[in-house]
Amino acid sequence: MSQTPSFAVISGAQVHDAVHGREPEVTAMVEAAYRLHGEGATVNPDSYFLRFPDRPSDRIIALPASVKGAVNAHGIKWISSFPGNVANGVPRASAVLILNDAETGYPFACLESSIISAARTAASAALAAARIADARGARPRRVGFFGVGLIARYIHTYLAANGFEFDELGVFDLKSEHAEGFREYLGRTETGEITIHGSAEDLVASSDLIVFATVAGEPHVHDPAWFAHNPLVLHVSLRDLSPEIILASCNVVDDVEHCMKANTSPHLAEQRVGHRDFVAGTLYDVLTGKVVPPADRPVVFSPFGLGVLDLAVARHVYDQVTAAGELHEVPGFFHEMKRYG
Repeated sequence: MSQTPSFAVISGAQVHDAVHGREPEVTAMVEAAYRLHGEGATVNPDSYFLRFPDRPSDRIIALPASVKGAVNAHGIKWISSFPGNVANGVPRASAVLILNDAETGYPFACLESSIISAARTAASAALAAARIADARGARPRRVGFFGVGLIARYIHTYLAANGFEFDELGVFDLKSEHAEGFREYLGRTETGEITIHGSAEDLVASSDLIVFATVAGEPHVHDPAWFAHNPLVLHVSLRDLSPEIILASCNVVDDVEHCMKANTSPHLAEQRVGHRDFVAGTLYDVLTGKVVPPADRPVVFSPFGLGVLDLAVARHVYDQVTAAGELHEVPGFFHEMKRYG
């Protein structure tokens, strides 16, 4: 860095341009970050939840992280989740991310991060789906989306970009207008049969790959018998499945310690039985062949969401914007730069 550090602001439009159409590249970045995390080349403290006594469904979360390797940066994502926004036509989540220089600690960029968050979440889900499905011997041809917001849309995009092809696509949402909107979205690119299901059970029964992307705060799917056909479940929203379903499945997480917090479904299962033996391992274990998910049991991937993934994608965006000569620096952002004035 120069003697006087610079500071830049990167807009959501610039973030979108840096990741859109580069889904395989972003997925590779996320895989590299998982490998660095598994090899101990990251620092990823607990997420910190700011909650409000008078608004229990709302929260703002801080995800600090540090990544070595090609990323070589520290940073933090500050992401809010206000589910009531949806009814007012505004996305549930909003976020910013700060990148800090690895040598001086000075922040050097602030990026709009709802798109970064959606992209890394979708890349993580698609990566897990590909590696787990390949380990089980076949990629699913029937997919079901339970919850149809921004994250579901990104996951579909990343699944398609990672080579998934579907003969049947199912949709279920508590609000019919949202389900209809998602069916219309799928119809723009998909040639398979698209069905809006009238019940959660119908969606699960008709899908070999199930994407949970809801705003549920506690389990609402309870019967392990629904999963008797041994589907692959991308449990992205983390709190949809009952402990009974978790305990009857092969469970893969992104990080065991992170996932066993905040009353996620795996955390509730741990509280139920008093141990973590039901967790087969992490996605890193799958990537390295230490864990081979079985084909004769349901497999549930529950990613808590690691700040190191956000950091990896954010660094890529920063480098892309810089290389394009479109970095918007804030003159004089750091003012008191002389120790004695």
